[in-house]
Amino acid sequence: MNDAEEVLVRRARLRLGLGVGLAITALLALAGGISYLVLVRGQEAQIRRELAWGAANGTVPGPPACSWVFWYEHGAFLGANTPPPPGLPVRADAELAAATGHPRDSRLTRDGTSYYVHTERRGDRVVQVAFDARFQLSDRRHLLFAFTLAALAGLLAAVLTGVLVGRHAVAPLVDALARQRRFVADASHELRTPIAQVHTRAQLLARRGSASRDLVRLVASTRRLGEIVDELLLSARLAAAPDGLPAVEPVDLAALATDAVAAESDLAAERGQSITVTTPGGPLLVSGIESALRRVLSELLANALAHLPPGGRIAVTVRRAGGHGNLAEVTVRDTGAGFDPADAERIFDRFHRGPGAGERRHGLGLALLREVVTGHGGTITASSVPGHGASFTVRLPMPTLGRRIARPRWRRRGDPAPAGRAPGA
Repeated sequence: MNDAEEVLVRRARLRLGLGVGLAITALLALAGGISYLVLVRGQEAQIRRELAWGAANGTVPGPPACSWVFWYEHGAFLGANTPPPPGLPVRADAELAAATGHPRDSRLTRDGTSYYVHTERRGDRVVQVAFDARFQLSDRRHLLFAFTLAALAGLLAAVLTGVLVGRHAVAPLVDALARQRRFVADASHELRTPIAQVHTRAQLLARRGSASRDLVRLVASTRRLGEIVDELLLSARLAAAPDGLPAVEPVDLAALATDAVAAESDLAAERGQSITVTTPGGPLLVSGIESALRRVLSELLANALAHLPPGGRIAVTVRRAGGHGNLAEVTVRDTGAGFDPADAERIFDRFHRGPGAGERRHGLGLALLREVVTGHGGTITASSVPGHGASFTVRLPMPTLGRRIARPRWRRRGDPAPAGRAPGA
């Protein structure tokens, strides 16, 4: 599975998992809120009933449970049977009830509990009843604690359920992507032979005939079609698995770069262009697949030549990357038209079209390079100043002395992206 597919699958799983988790969490919160509201309203109604009964039937020496009863007459309170809490009785409520005849309700908070106070006038006296709601508040705290534990357990269950639902829901998408890759690989494989035959026959016709413009275009078109099929086939193989790829081995980047420059020098000379290569003067080994890394260097040079004007220059530099750990670095810098710096990441997207794409408007070439480079545990970056050329830099890990050369790790589903990898590439 390539990076774009992995991002697509990962996002689909994340969205499904978050959706299911949030839905379950919202249901738990709704159920808890409704239960708490029902409990509070039930307790408030019970307290009002207790206060009303105490005002109608309670006496100072014999108040109802958890209550105090006070009688207010002639500007003074009759004493309670037991000492009341601080703040009780409430004189202001009693005076207002005596003056207006309207009942009064208030609430006091003392010593970690709440006291509900009801005051009303009955005959010539004012009755005030205070109810201690400590047991009701305790029930609320216990309910909140139980809901908190249930919410945590529910949240954990929601996350696990979301992950499971995401995996099962996205499984058909993963299978569809795998089928698509197999189809691309099979179709590309089947197309290679007939396209190669057509290209060969077009070349023979061009050599035998007068090499008309139409024949030249036919040869170029069939060659490009064959390159696209090869790129599709290699991309499908890299995305699927390392099985069937050439064995990993120590690869000398300096020698590969020298060979790639030599292969393109004649074509550059015909166009009045120049290619130079700078190497450290000795082998610069990385662990990898030689044919794949050779394709990387050849593609970078071909891309630079496609955008290079007559008289332009290409400089290839191979060195040990300074300040980047144990890495080998290859830089291909040209003096062409360059590209918009905003496209520095998008040019590695498949089928990207934009200024600077040149003949490679199909966008598979650079996208395939990134797959190969990241498959070797490396990075590839691009930079440009419009009108002053472009630069492509490839960094690959070098094997540590005394350690066995590791096989490149073609990324599978669920593997993390290599360090330094640009998002969405």
